[in-house]
Amino acid sequence: MTGPEPIRSIAIVGGGTAGWSAAALLSRVLGPDCRITLIESSDIPTVGVGEATIPPIFEFLQLAGIDELDFIRHCQATFKLAIEFRDWQHVGHRYWHPFGNLGLTIDQRPFSHFWWARKAAGEHLDMADFCPPIALARDHKFAFPPRDGSYPGGAVGFALHFDAGLVAAYLRRHAEAAGVVRLDRRIRGVDLGREGHIAAVVCEDGERIEADLYLDCSGFRGLLIKEGLGTGFVDWSHWLPCDRAVAVPSAHVPDRTPYTVSRAQEAGWQWRIALQNRVGNGYVYASRFTDDERAAEVLLRSLDAPALAEPRVLRFTAGHRERTWVGNCVAIGLSGGFLEPLESTSIHLIHTGLNRLLDYWPDRHFAPELAEAYNREVADEYAHIRDFLLLHYYPNARHGEPFWDHMRALDLPDSLARKMALFTSAGRIVSRRRELFADISWFFVAAGMGLEPRTFDPLVLKAPADDLAGIMGQVRDVVRAYAAAAPSHDAILARVLDPAERHRPNFASGGAWGQR
Repeated sequence: MTGPEPIRSIAIVGGGTAGWSAAALLSRVLGPDCRITLIESSDIPTVGVGEATIPPIFEFLQLAGIDELDFIRHCQATFKLAIEFRDWQHVGHRYWHPFGNLGLTIDQRPFSHFWWARKAAGEHLDMADFCPPIALARDHKFAFPPRDGSYPGGAVGFALHFDAGLVAAYLRRHAEAAGVVRLDRRIRGVDLGREGHIAAVVCEDGERIEADLYLDCSGFRGLLIKEGLGTGFVDWSHWLPCDRAVAVPSAHVPDRTPYTVSRAQEAGWQWRIALQNRVGNGYVYASRFTDDERAAEVLLRSLDAPALAEPRVLRFTAGHRERTWVGNCVAIGLSGGFLEPLESTSIHLIHTGLNRLLDYWPDRHFAPELAEAYNREVADEYAHIRDFLLLHYYPNARHGEPFWDHMRALDLPDSLARKMALFTSAGRIVSRRRELFADISWFFVAAGMGLEPRTFDPLVLKAPADDLAGIMGQVRDVVRAYAAAAPSHDAILARVLDPAERHRPNFASGGAWGQR
């Protein structure tokens, strides 16, 4: 056995959220022994991949050595407890996908099985009575979990909404303070060396920039992974036909919602995200079923405050690169793939790409087995998210609308068909270890879209009826009291943003207020 030859230099091509996330994290992990250079052109605008996140955002901030409170204050961030889906099953219907569990595990059985049993008995239950994030979000409230970790009726999770442009600028300051060098250059192409590895990126003026490792964060263009290395693309537009988005900010409105609103529209869906200073809005749609002008008209007509800019159209194709790690180049972010931001996974995929790279961190020999393992996991992750996104579409009951009729008639991927067959037969959902969306997330969306199992887990019948009624009553009472005592989301934001505030949330332990 011989020792590794450590990587001494990294070139990151492209800035934005992906590039500066990579720079911030890797500079923190690798320290001064590795030279990191980020190359971007101030003449080329970056594509914002979203303003909503999921709870692992706090893990990334901690790994990068970023103070969460400072981040929130500088990035116009607000808190996010859930996504509210409006009109997806049919017009007028609503359901929630929260960051939290439903009820408590009883006799080692998930609460969802007892939910189905009570429904089969003709009892109507309100999910908000057993899920604190829904109870809070519905009333535009927010509360950090109790300091002692005694969550009422299950876990309370939360994430952030933020201004993606401000996030990139914030991460840039953080990375440059750690020694990352930024070069303002346009890149003309790449020089390939041995075995298809990149020897250098070449700027328009002929300057060559050499490194051991190259990260392609150049967005949809894929300057390195696509144009330089010719890596193919796995196209999933037959399952996810939405291929465009029109986005526009609107004026701030009081009573900021601590959740993302996702409203189904005639050819896709619309998002609404309340930040500190404005509201982010967008319409993701399939160009086969509408056009850009009509999409912009639908979006502008639905705003609840004046637009602050002209609508901007983005084009994309759902899918991922056949390989996101090729030789000494790794694609991070949009250059590696894109799935519509229905469940706020775009920024998360940037971070999991970086975390996975650290899991398989190479030396300068770049063992191909590392890249093969990395690429298998990336493909599995994209397929898992693809299936979860499809679950939002195919059970719809919006009959007579061409886009929704098309989505309902899709032939599902085998992986999703098997999962849904198990669910509709007996209410079981079995997620694999390390998958992003756990069983409870599949339950929330499947139930929200009107799917029901033919029967429920027979083991729930072993619980004495009186005992079960007592447990459910206690959970309901605790959750209602917890939500009633919680302050408004705006009140929590005022406290978080107050520079005189002596206490701060301990995000690492779920958000309890602790001593600074």
